Amino acid sequence: MARVVELSYYPVKGCAGTSVTEAPLTPAGLAHDRSFMVVSEEGVYRTQRRDPRLAVIRPAITADGERLTLSAPRTEALHLRVDTSGTRQKVDLFGTACQGIDQGDTAADWLSEVLRVRSRLVRVPPEHDRVTDGLTPGTSGYADSCALHVVSRATLDLLNRKLTERGTSPLPMNRFRPNIVIDGWDELDGSDERDGRAEPHTEDRARRIRIGDTELGYAKLAIRCAVTLVEQESGAKAGPEPLRTLAGYRRASEGGIAFGAKFAVLRPGSVSVGDDAVVTAWGEPEL
Repeated sequence: MARVVELSYYPVKGCAGTSVTEAPLTPAGLAHDRSFMVVSEEGVYRTQRRDPRLAVIRPAITADGERLTLSAPRTEALHLRVDTSGTRQKVDLFGTACQGIDQGDTAADWLSEVLRVRSRLVRVPPEHDRVTDGLTPGTSGYADSCALHVVSRATLDLLNRKLTERGTSPLPMNRFRPNIVIDGWDELDGSDERDGRAEPHTEDRARRIRIGDTELGYAKLAIRCAVTLVEQESGAKAGPEPLRTLAGYRRASEGGIAFGAKFAVLRPGSVSVGDDAVVTAWGEPEL
């Protein structure tokens, strides 16, 4: 039986994630996921594509979402009371106009020092109503697109075997910044095992997944970008992998390199490490 083996949410878009054993699942994804975003002084989003040092910033948010702590190496931690009622301002997320609540000059100064470029911190307003695309529409905070990014452990295992064959070191799962990691999917028909190993990329075909009391709906493949080149512990770009190897076997039909899949939340609830991941509807892969 396939089960959830890792859960992670990312309070500040582009910054380090928080691993948990259980989490509420809201219509916009795991609670607090990408509810904050670092922007330029003009309100344009920052991501690791251009600002890889975002990776060294480790956010921690209280369960009620009222207090946020930001930590970074060789820098005093910043403790903030989250503002959810301030003036809304326009922010740019991949060319789309969104709203954000600025979290003040103290946060801006702290981020500017760590990132070495003038920056500000904004939070998703409570009335945020972004609509995401894909086969199953949904909503999300400041995520690149959909509420959840799902990857199977077998998918990473296959990539790491290919990297090893090329004489390259294997990569950790955090290079891909998933929300939910699943292990134990068997052959594509859900029955037999192949050579004792779970089938990689099963998430490409899963159209409905029931986890605990929640249900997820497949939206689209996760198209990878230069963020996968960033070593997440140091915030340094580490070379051409994994994109070079993935390009050899994971080219999506619509263009780009696919690894993992994006899902919308059909039924909120609670998810935990160890929960069964039951596929209730299958489809054809889009590669």
